[in-house]
Amino acid sequence: MNEKKRNLNLEKIIGIILFAILFISMIYSIYKFVVVPFESKSNYSLMLIQSILGLVVMFIPSILERRLHLIIPNYMYILYFVFLFCSIYLGEIHNFYYLIPYWDVIMHALSAGMLGSLGFIVCRELSDSSHVGVQLNPIFIAFFAFCFALAVGAIWEIYEYLSDEFLLVNMQKFRLPDGTLLVGHAALADTMKDIIVDALGALIISVIGYFSIRLKKSKTKDT
Repeated sequence: MNEKKRNLNLEKIIGIILFAILFISMIYSIYKFVVVPFESKSNYSLMLIQSILGLVVMFIPSILERRLHLIIPNYMYILYFVFLFCSIYLGEIHNFYYLIPYWDVIMHALSAGMLGSLGFIVCRELSDSSHVGVQLNPIFIAFFAFCFALAVGAIWEIYEYLSDEFLLVNMQKFRLPDGTLLVGHAALADTMKDIIVDALGALIISVIGYFSIRLKKSKTKDT
């Protein structure tokens, strides 16, 4: 019980810090967007959108928990907040995607793992619910977790494409830092790499989750 309370307190502290950082970044980007010349506005428009997005999506797990009556472990909240800090604040606002090699790959692998885990939680709650009355097959649960993670990854790629199209930013890395436009296979490389990493991360979590469920069921039968 004490361990659970400590995790809950840590979750709240990290959540408050993340909210404060993203909120300050949002205010700063609004100020810079107003005062900088027109040719520099796209940099701060991306910072503004990412800050707002971060403030919105950080509440998604708690909303899902209330709406779907899920029980999301405190450690998943902590990992989620750390991921948002690394991907949005460090990655987008402080350009870690350009400065740190493979930062994008690491973030997509982490997101796929967390989304796959969330898919398992949703299926587990449905399977254990007395209102449903259906025991879901472990293969189906693993397949759902894999598809769920991959689908959210695809939605993110659509968001990046629309941001690049309408806000004139470079989230899909279709141009080099010096402004050179990539074409053909090179222009698709970043998007396809992200989707492949999402698929591999989701697959690993799905396989681990599948054998975890099988092991748990075999222990239950033995007892």
